[in-house]
Formats: sequence, C-alpha cells, structure tokens
Amino acid sequence: MSLPSTPSSALLRKHPAFIAFWFSRIASGFGFQMLSVAVGWQVYSITGRAFDLGLIGLVQFIPSVLLALPAGHVADQFERRRVVLIGQIVEWTAIVLLAALTLLGRIHELGILLLVFVIGVAKAFEAPSMQSLLPALVPTSILPRAVAVSGSAFQMAMILGPAVGGLLYVAGPGVVYLTAAALYLIAATMMAVLRYEQAPPKREPATMKTLFAGVHFIRERKDVLGVISLDLFAVLLGGATALLPIFARDILHTGPWGLGLLRAAPAVGALLMSVWLARHEMQRRVGMIMFVSVAGFGLATLVFAVSTMLWLSLAALFALGAFDMVSMVIRGSLVQLDTPDAMRGRVNAVNSIFINTSNQLGEFESGMLAALVGAVNATLLGGIGTLLVVGLWMGMFPSLRRRQSLHVATGDTESSAEVI
Repeated sequence: MSLPSTPSSALLRKHPAFIAFWFSRIASGFGFQMLSVAVGWQVYSITGRAFDLGLIGLVQFIPSVLLALPAGHVADQFERRRVVLIGQIVEWTAIVLLAALTLLGRIHELGILLLVFVIGVAKAFEAPSMQSLLPALVPTSILPRAVAVSGSAFQMAMILGPAVGGLLYVAGPGVVYLTAAALYLIAATMMAVLRYEQAPPKREPATMKTLFAGVHFIRERKDVLGVISLDLFAVLLGGATALLPIFARDILHTGPWGLGLLRAAPAVGALLMSVWLARHEMQRRVGMIMFVSVAGFGLATLVFAVSTMLWLSLAALFALGAFDMVSMVIRGSLVQLDTPDAMRGRVNAVNSIFINTSNQLGEFESGMLAALVGAVNATLLGGIGTLLVVGLWMGMFPSLRRRQSLHVATGDTESSAEVI
C-alpha cells in the first residue's frame, strides 16, 4: 500500500519518519477495525444477547476516559515513540491471546471482555502520544497536509477494515485475530524504526499542576477551547450515523447491503476530501472555512433526515463525511500548532476525552431521542442543533472566526504556555 499519488505525498516521501508513522497507523487501524468486527460477531454468537455488544464498547470507553489525563502526562514525560510502541506491543499480545484461546476452543465471553479491556487501557496511553508525534516528524509548514494524509490512513481503515474482517471471519474468528496480530506486528516494527526529525521537548518534573496543565492551557487558549468544544457539541448533536439501521430498514426499505453502503458513505467522502486537502493548502480564512464546514455537516444531516431515496441519503452521508474531514484537518492542525510541543500530550489527552465523550454520548443521545420522537425527528433536531451551535460559537469565539491562518507566531505560543 502506498501514499495517495499527490504532489504533497511526493513532498512527504522526503520525510521517512512520517512514512514509518503513516504505515504504522494504517496497519494498526486495519488491525483494530478487523478486530472489532470479529469480537462483536464472536461475543454475539456465544451469548446471543445484544446487551453484551454494549459491554464491548463500555470496557473500551471506561479506560479511554479515566486514563486520559495520566496518559497525556505520560506522553509529555516520556519518549512518545516508545509509549506508542509499548502500547502496540501490549495490544498485539492481547490479540495473540484472543487468537490462541479461540483456536484452542477455550474462549468465553469474560475472557474476551478482559482482553478487550487490556487493549482499551493500552490504547488510552497510546492515543495522546500518537497524536502528539506528528509535529516532530515533518516541518511545521507542511503539518496541515501531513494531518490530511494521516487522516486518509484512518479513513481507509474505516472503509476496508470491517469488510476484510467480515470476509476473513468466514474462515473463523481465529483467522481474523491472527491477521490483526500480524498487522499490529507491522505497526510496531514501523514505530520501532521511526526516528524524529525535530528535537523532542524538555521534560517537566511530574506534579499535580503539570498533570492538569492541559486543562488550564485549553481554558486560557481561546482558539483551542473553541475548536475542541465545537467538535464536542457538533458530534454530540449530529450523530445520525448511530441511527443508520433504522433508516436502512424502516425508511429507505433496504437490506444489509444498503446498510453497508450507508455506513461506508461518510468514510468515502472523508477519504476523498483528505486526498484533496493533501494537494491544496488552506492559506486564508481558515476559521470561517471551519465554521462553514461544520454548518455543512449540519445541513447534510438535515438532508439525510428528510430523504426517502437511497441515492440521496448516500449523497448526504458522503457530503457529511467530506465536510467533517475539512473541519477535522483544521481543528487537528490548529490544536497541534497552537500548543507548545512540551504540552501536546496533555492537550491531546483532554481533546481525546472530548472526542470519546462526544462519540459515545452522541450515539446514546441519538438513540434516546429517537425512542422519544422517532429517528427522522431526532436526526432533524440534531442537524438544527449543529447549526445553532455554529452560530453561537461564531459569536462566542470571534478571534477563531476571524482567524486567517493555521500557523501562529512562536511568541504567541510561548506566551500561552507561560500562563500555566
């Protein structure tokens, strides 16, 4: 597998550290998506209870939230590449155990949940370090393009990983686990050979103040607070994808194949947009572009809510994914560039709490609201709510609305760090 064929990818090929990072991320992403499919099918085949599928999400969600702040502190106290590598090795070990227990016929629900919990703990520590690695691998001038190309790895894993996992599951869950383990081994190998292009940050002594420094930094840095909180509320309100099974069966009157297309459409839109963004640098009015993109996300949600035709619903979800990718690249680049390198782990840890909370609670909110007012009305309210949030945030964060460039002067970043 190779990088998308774009002028930006040709530029990024000059940075072997980024290539190792990209391959590591895409290998682990494919492995995790395949693992998720196999675990869900296997647990349901053992118990036959839908409730147990919820437990799989719960045992991953708990460590991602409870360990986020300590994990961010670890990312800023220790070498980030090594933290990611250790996390991937722990995940690989848990997957190998899943494969061995399955192939030996000694697997049971509790064992699966315990090993998934171990993977969740490892991912909780891996995520802030992984997110904070990127600025050390490429020059600041091409970081937004690197974010877009890195995002394409995630989208490809989202599109192809479940499909490949489902096909391999025909041969048994053990085969899926072995394949996922092989991919994680590739990811760990790529991470092991990765070498920084930029000098790592100085480490601060560990104190309670430094543990919560990411929270204080985000509170003081208004642009960072604005983009993180905008993402929280937009995803929380615009969770139409959680209701796709209802739309597929009861509104669009399609079968599992149609549901598969609906699930893939946002990822396809996001992937194609990430390729476009890797070719074109956003140089002006990035604040307004971000707000317009989130508004476009809300409008696409409204179109999806009222659609009764499969092709229109697919188009709306495609646009939803594309708009989300634009705002994600801007948000991700802005947070990375506005944050001093010595604090990126803690800031990204707080950001991950917002992301995990919005994704999980967004699905819960959509489900509960759909139970009360119906799926269509719930999705309509979510789209309207997203548009209202955009309007409110444009008024509450005027500097973010007027922001012209992703890049900030070094002095500005340093002054922000001094208030902590």
